[in-house]
Amino acid sequence: MDLEFGRGLRSPKRDSWKTTLLLAYQSLGVVYGDLSISPLYVYKSTFAEDIQHSETNEEIFGVLSFVFWTLTLIPLIKYVSIVLRADDNGEGGTFALYSLICRHANVSLLPNRQIADEELSTYKLECPPEITDKSRIKVWLEKHRKLRIALLIMVMIGTCMVIGDGVLTPAISVFSAVSGLEFSLSKDHREYAVIPITCVILAFLFALQHYGTHRVGFLFAPIVLAWLFCMSAVGLYNIIHWNPQVYQALNPYYMFKFLKKTRKYGWMSLGGILLCMTGSEAMFADLGHFSYSAIQLAFTCLVYPALILAYMGQAAYLSKHHDFYSSSQVGFYIAVPDRIRWPVLILAILASVVGSQAIISGTFSIINQSQSLSCFPRVKVVHTSEKIHGQIYIPEINWLLMILCIAVTVGFRDTKHMGNASGLAVITVMLVTTFLTSLVIVLCWHRPPLLAFAFLLFFGSIEALYFSASLIKFLEGAWLPILLAFILMAVMLVWHYTTIKKYEFDLHNKVTLEWLLALGDKLGMVRVPGIGLVYTDLTSGVPANFSRFVTNLPAFHRVLVFVCVKSVPVPHVLNAERYLIGRVGPPGHRSYRCIVRYGYRDVHQDVDSFETVLVETLATFIKLDASYRCSEASDPDELTEAMVEPAGERERRLTVIASSNTLRHRASYDLQDSARHSSPASTTVEMQARAAAGDRDDGAAAEISPEKKQVRFFIDSHVASPGAAGSGKQVEEELEALAAAREAGTAFILGHSHVQCKPGSSVLKRLAVDVGYNFLRRNCRGPDVALRVPPASLLEVGMVYVL
Repeated sequence: MDLEFGRGLRSPKRDSWKTTLLLAYQSLGVVYGDLSISPLYVYKSTFAEDIQHSETNEEIFGVLSFVFWTLTLIPLIKYVSIVLRADDNGEGGTFALYSLICRHANVSLLPNRQIADEELSTYKLECPPEITDKSRIKVWLEKHRKLRIALLIMVMIGTCMVIGDGVLTPAISVFSAVSGLEFSLSKDHREYAVIPITCVILAFLFALQHYGTHRVGFLFAPIVLAWLFCMSAVGLYNIIHWNPQVYQALNPYYMFKFLKKTRKYGWMSLGGILLCMTGSEAMFADLGHFSYSAIQLAFTCLVYPALILAYMGQAAYLSKHHDFYSSSQVGFYIAVPDRIRWPVLILAILASVVGSQAIISGTFSIINQSQSLSCFPRVKVVHTSEKIHGQIYIPEINWLLMILCIAVTVGFRDTKHMGNASGLAVITVMLVTTFLTSLVIVLCWHRPPLLAFAFLLFFGSIEALYFSASLIKFLEGAWLPILLAFILMAVMLVWHYTTIKKYEFDLHNKVTLEWLLALGDKLGMVRVPGIGLVYTDLTSGVPANFSRFVTNLPAFHRVLVFVCVKSVPVPHVLNAERYLIGRVGPPGHRSYRCIVRYGYRDVHQDVDSFETVLVETLATFIKLDASYRCSEASDPDELTEAMVEPAGERERRLTVIASSNTLRHRASYDLQDSARHSSPASTTVEMQARAAAGDRDDGAAAEISPEKKQVRFFIDSHVASPGAAGSGKQVEEELEALAAAREAGTAFILGHSHVQCKPGSSVLKRLAVDVGYNFLRRNCRGPDVALRVPPASLLEVGMVYVL
């Protein structure tokens, strides 16, 4: 089963109860590993120093009441009942919410947006834009660029905190699990055992990442399931044996009594209580792996009751035991009977490893998504499984996370500081999710703004209370996620800003093919055998680096393809809709444009399969283009239009080449217009689809006219026999030239850029571009690695960008 595609690519029919049960079981090891181990450190972090466990039990009962209502309101009601419904074609997470908003409102800052992207099958809108009244919030977002930038910065902050959580969660989880050894070791040996063992386990965990989780993933669900049953059993035993009346603490009145007695210190202790919902965001982030019903079933029927029983059991035990040497001993293992402490310790360590594995994989995934939005420097992404889509490994990030995790463990050496740091990262991500979901309610679900405001006010107030309690502990560990977020934000902003400016520079300095052809006569241009793939971010025109290349070395390949690899605000692009092919110049010039579209969760193809598929799509395009021109010539009205239409307009037509037995869309529109539509102030072009009588299931092509904004279908049989229209010889020659060029070899022409600021630029801009961006460019992976270009076929063209 392809878990990565999940619900997004499964049948729209509801899953059977057997499938739902299987997915719910599998979700235990992927989604709930982090959330299920929170009882290891919640009470210990809460009672670290701020409050004391007294004889009246008001503190422990108040904390239990807070834990119960926090788990009920945030994971159960907010995430399971509301946020999980805000999926993007079955995908969840921060980027899913952002892409959903970008499709319903023109707030995306991606530079090369095209009208054709809105025709993708996965570009799903709940309500057609032409019949939707624009809300005031949507108008404000589209009108003010600063609001769009602020929205992107908020998404970046959430992303940075998720990465920070990838550093802190493995450290606190494994350390809390291993700390159970304190009850079996003398006080002198604890310091020399717990920290080294934790570091060894962390190093072992990160060292195994390059093998991929699919090899041992079948063990994850049984381990978490056993851990949940273990927690439930221990909790139920403590409730029955020590204090059956502990259920009374679920009354919210105990929260009021707790705050009334502890006052400021009780408020500060909320930073430890919020750790009970650590890992709740994973339910939404991993939605694409499973389904809404499976995650809902697993949480409501198993995870939620097990957590409540575990916390109630600890509270029941602590309510009858007050003779502790220090409040830091108010932890999980003290409530575990001596006879089963060692088996529980081993099971807890295994569960903490599973929970850490989930957050590490999530960190890899969100960094890969950040790259797709040009918000993160290029890193090497390794796909560890050929069968399971989305199992990735990023070497640089993996070893950096390992070093930081071990540094946090050795530096903090206690649960208190780790908990303060982890709590701030967790609650910040939740605040970002709450705000983005409120925008989804208005912009995507078209609900009244008052309902979205109520959602934001209710859940935002709860999370803001916890956020303030975490932030007040800045000097006691909370500074770490803020420092990590500040560094990551600086990296992401510098990379995104400079990438956008480079695109604007390319857009301003691009040249037309007419200029290139006219220049060729003067320079004596030579066509050499082979295929030349010129990579560019532009969707129209000839990039400046290629014009610089041919003016200095007047030779290029007999078949020339301008390749633009771009991301669109959808999680996945179907293979049948991935390639947009068009001509650049007359057919005899053998120059084409290929726009390759990927979603933010798509896996980029390796160079061999990409080259093969590209040649196949070019061959299909040549046949389809010939049949289209034949149909134009056979229709007097079409012939009149073709005579009036400028040659340059015809050259800008693009075709979506689909696989066999699927619909082929021929999308004709002005690529110069698409550049204008890349501006945030652009509006959506409305197209009306009209099928002709010849439309069949065995294949067709749809012509979209930018003037008439209509779609016309014609029979795909012309593709199979272009010679019937008298153009077979021309098509045969063009296909033979393509095959000969493929046999001669393929060269990948990439720009090797150097960026510098204009004279007179501000100090901040020079610091960001001249120092920051160039440092990142020199020390991160080159575009050839990201695009998987073989070194033997690589040809780099130096280019200086003056921004």
